[in-house]
Amino acid sequence: MTVFSRRGCLALGLGAFSALAACGRKPEPVITQPDPDGGPFEAVDPKKARQEGTLDWTVALPSRSSADRDRDKYRHPIELLTFFDIQPGDTVVDMWPGAGYMTEILGPYLTHGKGHYVAALFQTGSLADKATASLIETYRQHYSSNKSMYGAVEFSEFGPSSRALLPSDTADAVLMLVVIQDWMAAGIAEKAFADAFQALKPGGTLGVEQHRADIGNVQDPAATNGYVQEPFVKQLAAEAGFQFVASSEINANPKDDKDHPFGVWTLPPQRLTAPRGQPPNPEFDGTLYESIGESDRMVLKFRKPQ
Repeated sequence: MTVFSRRGCLALGLGAFSALAACGRKPEPVITQPDPDGGPFEAVDPKKARQEGTLDWTVALPSRSSADRDRDKYRHPIELLTFFDIQPGDTVVDMWPGAGYMTEILGPYLTHGKGHYVAALFQTGSLADKATASLIETYRQHYSSNKSMYGAVEFSEFGPSSRALLPSDTADAVLMLVVIQDWMAAGIAEKAFADAFQALKPGGTLGVEQHRADIGNVQDPAATNGYVQEPFVKQLAAEAGFQFVASSEINANPKDDKDHPFGVWTLPPQRLTAPRGQPPNPEFDGTLYESIGESDRMVLKFRKPQ
């Protein structure tokens, strides 16, 4: 029988750092500049131009980094956002967006559709170490100073003592994308779901993508290896008041046996070669983990009751 413990352990800075660093990089320089007169975004290849304003169009924008493009075969952003029913005029909160994988997609998409993309960054203050604070500032400056490329990115905060993500009942969707393990490590997972519930309009969507643990063992309350059991996520959502709607296997990876020396972070995109917080080990052979690819992930859709 699976047992879910409600205890959490506070991991100062470490979980936040991994969530914000996401794939271990800072946003890359843009390869192709947009129209300097502020005109429409430019497609990667004019011969393969997508209909402006669609998800296909925004995923193909040249403003996206090459590192993020390489991840699309694992993240399936078009299918993911379609499953979550994200519409161009929506107000969407992306909680702890990392280095901006989804920002580069949703920023232009929602701006073009007169919607709003809100990045809920790690709460600054006493719990943010210097490295995390630096990454947060890099993110803010990069996306707020490139509106012609990324759209009008708005900012909020989430953390142990943060206030509301947005005024109550104003968001159409809240996204939790491979970050729940860090909230469990910091003891703030329940707060994350409660804050999302408050921000959403009645009928609004909570979209979850998360490293998926095998079912059957006791859930580690701190998610030390980065994997979380699907029933546990559903339990967190239900306790906050959400109704489960549907699940998808679009980001499943049967190659991932979840048994890696440095947890899920051994796999791409982080590719750790030593325990988190320790210097890289040049002797470590990551060939096996490269062949596995990114983690096996659950994709879950919840709704705030009308």
